[in-house]
Amino acid sequence: MKPPAAPPCNLHGLNVLVTRPAEQAADFSEMISAAHGRPVGFPALEILGPEDKQQVREQLKDLSRMNLLIFVSANAVRYAFPLLPDQIPLDLRVAAVGKATARALQEVGLDPTLVPESSYDSEGLLALPALQDVKGWRVLIVRGDGGREHLRETLEARGASVEYVGVYRRRLPRRNPANLIANWDRLVDVVTVTSVQVLDNLFTLLGEAGANQLRQTPLVVASQRIATRAAGRGCQQVLVSPSALDRDMLATLCDLAE
Repeated sequence: MKPPAAPPCNLHGLNVLVTRPAEQAADFSEMISAAHGRPVGFPALEILGPEDKQQVREQLKDLSRMNLLIFVSANAVRYAFPLLPDQIPLDLRVAAVGKATARALQEVGLDPTLVPESSYDSEGLLALPALQDVKGWRVLIVRGDGGREHLRETLEARGASVEYVGVYRRRLPRRNPANLIANWDRLVDVVTVTSVQVLDNLFTLLGEAGANQLRQTPLVVASQRIATRAAGRGCQQVLVSPSALDRDMLATLCDLAE
C-alpha cells in the first residue's frame, strides 16, 4: 500500500472552519488533521440530486448534436456522470470551468479538452482562444439549479446556441449556529469558502450575531470572485487559493499558518 503523502506544512493547531457540503468535506478535513490542524465542520450548503432523473437523462441522451459540453463545477460532474449515455461522441469538446472540475472529470475517465489557463472561473474559460469564434456551435452547460448567466450570455453573443441541463440542487442547510457563535474565539481561527453561495449562506446561517465575527476572521477562498464578494460584505482578511482543490486550499492555509 502506498503511504499517505506527507502534509505540506504544520498548521500548529490552527482551527479551520470547513464549510463544504458534508459529503464532500471528509478528505479535506483529514488533510487538515494530518497537517496538525483542527477541522471544525459547519456545512453551509446542501447538495441534492435532480428531482427528475429521467428528464435529465433525456436531455443528455443525444450529445452528438452538441459541439461543446461545459461542466461548471465538480458537483456537475458527480451528479451528471451516472446519467450520461454509455457512448459519448469522440469529437465532442468537453470543458471544465476550473481545476477541481477538471479533476472530477478525469476521475470518471472523461478528460476535458478545454480548461482555463490562469483564472479558474467562467471568465478564464471564455478567454481561451478556442472559444472566441463559436458561431453556429451548439453548447450544453451542465450545472446546478440557478447560477450565473455570464457564460451563456457571452457564448450567445459570440454566435453559439446554448442550453442548460440542471443535474443537482443546492439548499441552505438547517443548522443551529448558537454553539459555534458562542465559542467562535475558541473554535475558529480561519474560515474556508469554496463558492459565493457558501459565503452568502454562512452570513445567512450566522445572522447578525455571528456576522461580525465572520468579518473579522481570516478567510481562505477558492477564487477571486469569492474574494470580491467577501470584501463587499466587509470581510477584513481574505486569502485566495489557486483553486477549490483540497491540496490548493490546504497550501493556502499553510501560507496563513506560516
